[in-house]
Amino acid sequence: MPSEIDFSGGARGKFYRPDAQLRLPIHLEADVQARLAAIASAKDMDLSALVNDLLKKDLELIEMGR
Repeated sequence: MPSEIDFSGGARGKFYRPDAQLRLPIHLEADVQARLAAIASAKDMDLSALVNDLLKKDLELIEMGR
């Protein structure tokens, strides 16, 4: 990289999107991911769909306990 970079032609906010939604990367422990992947495979469904279904059910249980 050059020691000095000319930013004089830059535009502030050029890539800013006020309606953009941040999608967090979620990292699972290796053993948890392996078990979930096996379950998803057995049910012939996508791993992401299985995890979302499980989390939705957990959220419902949490809300019921309040």
